[in-house]
Amino acid sequence: MAVNNLKMVNNRLPEWLTIRLPKPDKIQQVQEMMRASRLHTVCESARCPNLPECWSKGSATFMILGDICTRHCGFCAIKTGKPLELDPQEPDRLAEAAQAMGLKHIVVTSVARDDLPDEGAGQFAATIRALHQQIPFAIVEVLTPDFKAKRWCIARVVEAKPEIFNHNIETVARLHSIVRPQAKYERTLRVLESVKQMDSSIYTKSGIMLGLGEAEPEVLQTMRDLRSVGVDTLTIGQYLRPTGKHLPVMEYVPPAKFQEYQQAGEEMGFLFVASGPFIRSSYNAIEFSKRLMAERLAKVGKAEA
Repeated sequence: MAVNNLKMVNNRLPEWLTIRLPKPDKIQQVQEMMRASRLHTVCESARCPNLPECWSKGSATFMILGDICTRHCGFCAIKTGKPLELDPQEPDRLAEAAQAMGLKHIVVTSVARDDLPDEGAGQFAATIRALHQQIPFAIVEVLTPDFKAKRWCIARVVEAKPEIFNHNIETVARLHSIVRPQAKYERTLRVLESVKQMDSSIYTKSGIMLGLGEAEPEVLQTMRDLRSVGVDTLTIGQYLRPTGKHLPVMEYVPPAKFQEYQQAGEEMGFLFVASGPFIRSSYNAIEFSKRLMAERLAKVGKAEA
């Protein structure tokens, strides 16, 4: 499944893509908690290479709305098919698990639910409210599907006041029809722009994968397009093929190139850029969260003064 005229790289990973060693005890604790709470994580479902490191630190990205997606993207390992019914108790169970884990920055994502009238927006809103009620000073970050850019669906999530609204653009415009056949480049930009129009106090975030056959000018243009709709935070990481059935890796991008993109992003005005081979949407999200925490505490201090 070639995406352009580049030759697919061989299966041998370069030295900079060695997997971090896990701490089995902590990983088992997180896994047992998720099973007991009947919750899903995108870490497992999407076969994230950072699972050992993140779980060993007691961090995980919750995945709501089940573990079966209505879309089939060429890069994603999440199951596709007919989803199950919504679980109205899921938001409360998730908030209780996040509190038990002692999380200060909670990331919530989901499968796409094109089968639902609100695309799952209501479940996102309920989860955000449950988290804010259970852990008042936590930073809540949502990583949503595109809701087909329905403004009323986006508004439902925005009104619940997540601190960070993330929606990934994933790749450059030219490759969208192959990488995300049921999504659209311009639609993603509209979603992110709509969030800022509805509530400028919410930080917006997006991410790009490299190694799918994109050219450097296309990556830079994608970054500029994201900034043009007010995106605050950007993640850039290496695409890794989950299985032999998924899109091939066309290039393993060296760390130096990721550093160049990070510098370019900072010069474009992004508040925070995380760029590196192992960077994923929620990897080390706590780093940006620290800045938000500091801002929140400063506001509380001024109010009390």
